[in-house]
Amino acid sequence: MASEFGALSLVPPLLAIVLAVVTRRAMLSLFIGIWVGAIIIVNEISFVGGFHFEPKSPGVAQMFDWIINSIGNSTFNAKILVFTLLIGAGIALIWRLGGAFAITRFATRGINSHRRAGVTTWLLGLLWNFDDYANNAIVGSSMKDIADEMKMSREKLAYILDSTAAPMATIGLSSWVAFEIGLIHTQYEELGIQGETPTAATTFLQSIPFNMYAILALAMVGIIVITQRDFGEMLTAENRAQQTGNVIREDAQPLQSIKEDLGEPALENAPLRMFVLPVFALVSVVISGAVITGYAPGRTPVEMFENTDVAGALVWGSFAMVATGIVLSQVHGAMSLDETMETVLDGFGTMLPAVSILVLAWSIGSVATALETGAYVTAYAEGVVSPLMLPVVIFLISAFISLAIGTSWGTMSIMTPIVVPMAWSIGGESSQLIAIAVGAMFSGAIFGDNCSPISDTTVLASTFSGSDHIDHVRTQMYYAGTVLIATAVMYLLYGLTNINPFILLPLGVVVLVALVYVFSEWDAKRKNVPSKPAAKRQSRPDVTSDD
Repeated sequence: MASEFGALSLVPPLLAIVLAVVTRRAMLSLFIGIWVGAIIIVNEISFVGGFHFEPKSPGVAQMFDWIINSIGNSTFNAKILVFTLLIGAGIALIWRLGGAFAITRFATRGINSHRRAGVTTWLLGLLWNFDDYANNAIVGSSMKDIADEMKMSREKLAYILDSTAAPMATIGLSSWVAFEIGLIHTQYEELGIQGETPTAATTFLQSIPFNMYAILALAMVGIIVITQRDFGEMLTAENRAQQTGNVIREDAQPLQSIKEDLGEPALENAPLRMFVLPVFALVSVVISGAVITGYAPGRTPVEMFENTDVAGALVWGSFAMVATGIVLSQVHGAMSLDETMETVLDGFGTMLPAVSILVLAWSIGSVATALETGAYVTAYAEGVVSPLMLPVVIFLISAFISLAIGTSWGTMSIMTPIVVPMAWSIGGESSQLIAIAVGAMFSGAIFGDNCSPISDTTVLASTFSGSDHIDHVRTQMYYAGTVLIATAVMYLLYGLTNINPFILLPLGVVVLVALVYVFSEWDAKRKNVPSKPAAKRQSRPDVTSDD
């Protein structure tokens, strides 16, 4: 059933996205989008069946209800906010203890080029596949100073973080997998076809080769960091960093600015443990907490994933990071206890912009739910999609919804009850088409998650890279759009030829390499700049990761 608000259901999220990209003011744009949604809801504005408008109020009360409920009604959201604040405190302690410079000195012995910094960040993102939030926090915190040392723009670092975190989480050993399997299982039960299909877990495994955007997005990051070729606004950002040493744009507003807020480190030539021990505490507690909360006698690994409390584990891990930093500061006499606690509070403060955007992003998701944005978009696909076009149509619709509402999980929740019955019916009650359709849906959801300025994962990538949020979105869109094109072509080829996806995926990588080469050469000539940076070791930039 389509949304009773019709096309108006698209206005708030799309308005927020357009304003964010045009004005570079993420919080203001999100706030306006939420307010417009409240005005539509409260005054029952609709063009369905003719114009309808019942003037009642300016919608301020409804707007703040959504904002407050995004924090209070979801313990998951509340845990993510606590995790974000504690991570800020942990990073602040590492900075004040000199751990950031210690890891930079250690790592640059082997990472002595722009390419190696990029490749290392990419590989760490692939390895840390348990959770996208933790991926951004750990990899970003570990690599930011090293990336600055190699004059890598913050926009490039944010892109590497963002385009490995969510794509890897959707196919790795993560909470995402449990969520996705749970959605499929629910639909099998609703349709009463559990005995006629493979298990939900098997269907998920079968869908992985068809989750082409996620796989090709990971490949795209590798292509970019290995070839060192850029295009679009990223080319401008990278040449700025290489030529001037300014890893952020002059008027940028990074979501995290450690040095400005915290001052100089308390210790000079700090030992490496000032970085390693807090980060080890974070990683080990997160993994242990996830295993402990998911384990029960007799549970399968899939059932453990379904029952684990990843958000809780993130909170415990970030607290362990802070506690370790406090102990180190006292054992080494780096700061008095008062100074240490002030650093913790200052660390909270560095995360307030990110927390604000997260809350507003969740709130506009509530707007999209209330206006039934997803239902409006998907209603037009039912009854007109053939098996030939099913993968590409589902992919594009999911991509649009995810871009509009800013959440891949929300998109999956909206689309799964539509995609699974549709694929079952169109495929003549065969389970094969379900795996294909589910993979295409996951692909679209990840694209929107990468591109939307109202996505929480995108916000966190900007935060832990120290990038201006909208600069990150604007530079990443060119690369995500390139992967979108390649993915759509692969789905069309599959529909036309039924070629094995394990043949299509390498072909997709070849297409990406060709597109990157053509776009980078054309854009570099157009802008009269080098298409890639020098391969030699870079000197320390004038603007560090904490400016």
